[in-house]
Amino acid sequence: MADFTPANWRHVDDYLATTLLDDDPAVTAARAASLAAGLPPIDVTPLTGKFLNLLVRMTRARRVLEVGTLGGHSTIWLARAIPRDGRVVTLELEQKHADVARANLERAGVSEQVEIVVGRAADTLPRIAARGDEPFDLVFIDADKQSGSVYLDWAIRIGHPGTVIVLDNVVRAGEVANPGSNDPMVIGTWRALEFLGSDPRVDATALQTVGSKGWDGMAIAVVVEN
Repeated sequence: MADFTPANWRHVDDYLATTLLDDDPAVTAARAASLAAGLPPIDVTPLTGKFLNLLVRMTRARRVLEVGTLGGHSTIWLARAIPRDGRVVTLELEQKHADVARANLERAGVSEQVEIVVGRAADTLPRIAARGDEPFDLVFIDADKQSGSVYLDWAIRIGHPGTVIVLDNVVRAGEVANPGSNDPMVIGTWRALEFLGSDPRVDATALQTVGSKGWDGMAIAVVVEN
């Protein structure tokens, strides 16, 4: 039996990706361009990207909101899954990250279906809500953890009953279960999970994961009323 170690987690991730995913030059180029531009290497893994892609397709989501663009890696996976009349709106704090993402999206051939909104998501989300656009069918939140509960509240408001919400990085190498943690990201994650567990507008669960990015996990919720 293989040892339960981070090295073997990465090895299994590599095996699963090689077995289940096709070679993807656009995604590979996006990751390389993001690293070359000095963006932090915290984008989703190819396996998680494909999970998001399948989730959009399984739910037949047409309008997708992403909070946290980074270099656009996950955005590519999301945009590929929506129909031709669909739209991905992705929110990014840093202009530099948005510029890198825009180039990556153009290279992948999905830029026409994606709108990048630059600024603090806590500020841009109310403006998006005020536009009066159609509600979002799926929301992927992968941004600063301190504001997770704020993002969740807005995701519910601009969604509809049946909207799927995915909140990434909720386990934080097990620190989420450490009541003595003073890490602001862990504290923000507590607030987000407590929000999901207590707000009657959503029904939620969470899954632990291990892989090339270590020990983490995600929460998945569905809006039941808004």
